[in-house]
This record gives sequence, structure tokens and C-alpha cells, in this order.
Amino acid sequence: MADKLRIGVIGCGTIGTVHAERYSKCAQAELSYVVDLERAKAEKLAASFGAKNVATDYRQILDKVDAVSVCLPNDLHCPVSVEALKAGRHVLCEKPIALNLDQATQMQAEARKAGKLLAIGVVNRFNDYVNLVRSEIASGALGELYHVSFSFKAFRSIPGLGGWFTTRKRSGGGVMIDWGIHYLDLALYCIGSPQPKRISGVAHARLGRNLKEYAYLSMWAGPPNYGGVCDVEEYVSGLLRTSGPTVAFEGAWAQNIDAPATFLDFLGDKGGIRLHYGKGYSLYSHRDGTLYETAPQRTVTDMFQNEIDSFVECALTGAKSRAHVDSVIASQRIIDGFYASAASGREMDL
Repeated sequence: MADKLRIGVIGCGTIGTVHAERYSKCAQAELSYVVDLERAKAEKLAASFGAKNVATDYRQILDKVDAVSVCLPNDLHCPVSVEALKAGRHVLCEKPIALNLDQATQMQAEARKAGKLLAIGVVNRFNDYVNLVRSEIASGALGELYHVSFSFKAFRSIPGLGGWFTTRKRSGGGVMIDWGIHYLDLALYCIGSPQPKRISGVAHARLGRNLKEYAYLSMWAGPPNYGGVCDVEEYVSGLLRTSGPTVAFEGAWAQNIDAPATFLDFLGDKGGIRLHYGKGYSLYSHRDGTLYETAPQRTVTDMFQNEIDSFVECALTGAKSRAHVDSVIASQRIIDGFYASAASGREMDL
């Protein structure tokens, strides 16, 4: 077994920077290359985190590294990941897996054929509080788990209006595939990945359709590109039926109510948990006629560092990653079903 994994980070935007920084702190990784179409961005990132080389074409590095992080817009996840896998490289691809289930299964098949690890950037699986919640549920602390609900709503926060975030052919969708995928995967992971059965969903694309009339206070990946388009949804709601609990959700990049919501509720017949996204949780229980609320607190580790360390270790040892594409692909199937339901106005079998 090699002592270190030679890494190439493809894409030097915000998430590429996150990956590069964590690789630079991983004892088993060597940040060999950073890649971006804009050479100046690659050079800046390389200087920040000690990357040995830069490139403007990812194809130039595939024979010089052992693994790559794909930190690119959604429409590039499949072609770049497949090419890297065909070259015999391990791949950590940011979420969502791809634009749709067909592309995701193509990536999964290529990973199996190549015998290489394809991990997906579902970073919440490496969050300490998320794993505590998962353990609470598995231990039976909630009794029979019958329903999960989650909410991911913000006030007028459409990202990168007119850019790739709001262009369906590049993003695959709006808030559901961007934010919703994180919450959905987190929920399924915590409850033991029950089989998805049917889904019913609605999606609204109202507030951003006239780009120049969209009012906002701040914009991730801005400023707006008024020459672009916004043909994706900014609001969603849905109900998923599984072989276990039902799962309900509501989310919005943008709504006309300034009441952000970022939480997941897990309801059992003996207790319940509210998990605050990216933070801690409260456990509600009862004993001898008395109601209890417990809010565990602990020092938490960096979930992005945990994600990177796990990817490197699993690639080196052949261990099964908790973010392996086989464990995540159900979320892509559900996302596809959600969009089909929203378009048709009927519940979809999964």
C-alpha cells in the first residue's frame, strides 16, 4: 500500500478551496495538482495550500495523480468523473452525483468496472452531531420511528442568478438539487437508508423568472447575470413514502417571508429529535410521567476534514466509504422522482 495518495483538485472555486485546504492538512495525502480554466485562480490556490503544480486542463493530470476531487458545476460531474475513473483514478465528486439518475448510474458502473472508489460529497455524513443522532435512532431511543420532516428555507437567497446555478441544463434543477439533496441524504443516512417507494412533490419557479425585478439583500455566487436565465425552481414541497418512516419536506432558496428554517425532525413513539442543520440537537423523551428535553454538547471536529481524511484512507486501504456512490445513489433516484412528480402533478413510483 502506498504511503500517500497523490491528489488533483479540479475546480478552484469555493468548494475546491475547501477540498484543497483539507488535503493540505491530511497526513496521507499529497496535493499534487490544482486545476482551473483560469490559470491565475489555480496559481493562487496552489500558493495558499502548497500544491506542487497547476494546470488548466484536467486531462493533463490524470496520469500524474492517484485520485481527484471534482469540484465543478453539476453538468461536469459525470463527464469528468467518468474520464478520471477510466484513467484508473479514485474520485471524490461533489454533490449532487450528477444532473440525473442516468448519469449517476453511468458513474457508478464506471467505478465498478475500474475497481476504483467513487465517493460523493455528502459531507453531513461526517458531522459529529449527525452521527450522534444516527446512533440515538439506531439504539432505539425514539422507539418506532414513524415520520421525518425537514425544512430548508431562506429569504430571497437565489444563488448566482442568471448563472449556472439557475440554468437547468447545467444545474439539473434549483433548490431541491442544490440544498435539498443535503437534507435528504442526511435524513436517509440517519434512519438507516430505508427503501424509497413513492414520492409526490411540487416545485415553484416564481420569484426569479424576471431577473431584473428580483430584489435581494445578498447573493451567493453573485452578482446577477441579467443576460442569463432562471428556469429552475426556488420553492419545493414534498412527501416521500419509504419502507420505513414517511419523509416530508419544504424548502426555498427564496420566499416572501423572512423566516429562515434549517432543521430536521425525527419522530418516534417514545421520543423525538430536532437536529439543527450544521449544529446540535435536542432529544425529547419521557419517563414515569415526566417529560425531558436533553441537548447534548460536545467539541466537534471539522466535517470537511473528516470527509477528506476518510476518502484518502478508503482509497488507500480499499475500505468502504460511508459516502460511497452505492450508499448515496438512492438520493439521486428520489430527486429524479421528485422532479417527475412536480412536472406531472402526480405521485411517482420509485
